[in-house]
Amino acid sequence: MMSDAAHSIIDLFSTTIAIIGIKIAGKKPDKEHPYGHERFEPVATIILSALVFATGILIGWAGFIRIFTGDYGEIIAFGLLALSAAVISIILKETLYWYVRAAAKKIDSSALLADAWHGRLDGLSSIGSFIGILGALLGFPMLDSIAAIIICLFILRAAITIFMDAIGKLTDQSCDDTIMEEMRKIILAQKSVEGIDELRTRLFGNRIYVDVEILVASSHSLIEAHDIAQNVHDTVEEHFPKVKHCMVHVNPI
Repeated sequence: MMSDAAHSIIDLFSTTIAIIGIKIAGKKPDKEHPYGHERFEPVATIILSALVFATGILIGWAGFIRIFTGDYGEIIAFGLLALSAAVISIILKETLYWYVRAAAKKIDSSALLADAWHGRLDGLSSIGSFIGILGALLGFPMLDSIAAIIICLFILRAAITIFMDAIGKLTDQSCDDTIMEEMRKIILAQKSVEGIDELRTRLFGNRIYVDVEILVASSHSLIEAHDIAQNVHDTVEEHFPKVKHCMVHVNPI
């Protein structure tokens, strides 16, 4: 239960990091950052993933040490009270997870989603506390340590997933094939677009940059070619709200 309380304190720290990351990412472009500040959010997400990973290691290590040393401690009083506290903690943290997760999905925030997972993992540690307390009351204190090690593995997996997602948003990773194919179809459907020479995308935080080279008949005037490119630009940004900017280059046939 003391460990569970410590994890809740860490949650306050991680939520503060998430809020700071989201606030900075939402700032308008300035002289030093003319393309915006969206990448500050995945930076915050990486910090949060490190906290999640460290939490998992600590939980697993504590369980391993107790099994290795055989020192499980003892519950000498307030056993049922501690058990009730663990149940309440599990319910509250799971409820908070779904609330924060919904908010993260609504604003498409990887940092807030990472923080939601961190809170849920804290709830998993509460399950470990519940199992440990119940096991001790029933005469099987080792259950706490076994639960801690299993929970550790789930936490580490979640931390790595969160980390890799943030890295992708910092290293110009392209969109997935489904989005790329949908973009290609929409662009080719525009009037006077005869083909696509090249289509590239890159993630910029939770936004997307698009570079496309379209094929247009050489008989079009410069003004007409510009209007065709402008239409492709506007259509892509309209159909894909995450697109921050679409750069269109015209190649004549």
